[in-house]
Amino acid sequence: MMATTIPQTLLQLFREHLGAFPAEPLASFVSEISWDMAARAVEPGTLACLGYLDRVAEIARPEALRLVRFLAEHRQALLWQQTYTAADFGQHFVDSYGWLELFGTRGHFANENVAAGFLILGPEVVYPDHHHVAEEIYVPLTGGAEWRKEASGYLPRGAGEVIHHPSNVNHAMRTRAEPLLALYLWRGGPLAQKPVVSN
Repeated sequence: MMATTIPQTLLQLFREHLGAFPAEPLASFVSEISWDMAARAVEPGTLACLGYLDRVAEIARPEALRLVRFLAEHRQALLWQQTYTAADFGQHFVDSYGWLELFGTRGHFANENVAAGFLILGPEVVYPDHHHVAEEIYVPLTGGAEWRKEASGYLPRGAGEVIHHPSNVNHAMRTRAEPLLALYLWRGGPLAQKPVVSN
């Protein structure tokens, strides 16, 4: 019997966690995922923001603890990336931000239809208004962050809420005293598109 790799175990935990959210629109995303995905050979990549995973593992919603603790324990074995540089949003943002694509067009597993993974934002960070063609869902695994869509103001969203951003809809998020870890899923657009920052 072949040993299970860290990405394979993380994929299984990710799938199990998504199974706890049957409501739309998340269910339609999940129905489009073929879980029999080919693994990619990718080199791990580390970022400054991974230090926040220790605190995240302390404050994550109880239903997510197994997933979050595994992610924190094995952070150095995974490919963490960034879309932006300090020239975009400043050095504090870059030091406090990162994402891991578990599956998609460039992640640990190949999927041409849906991309999914994790976003980290450290405390006191604003991810400014942006949009992209792909439809998006976030599921925060920690509470305390605030989210904005279109012209609405920022609203606090709790851990375990499903946050839906339709195609090309401006949205933003900001953290307060605690870091944010959220699941994300993209579909219906270029899965590697850099978001367009709104002026």
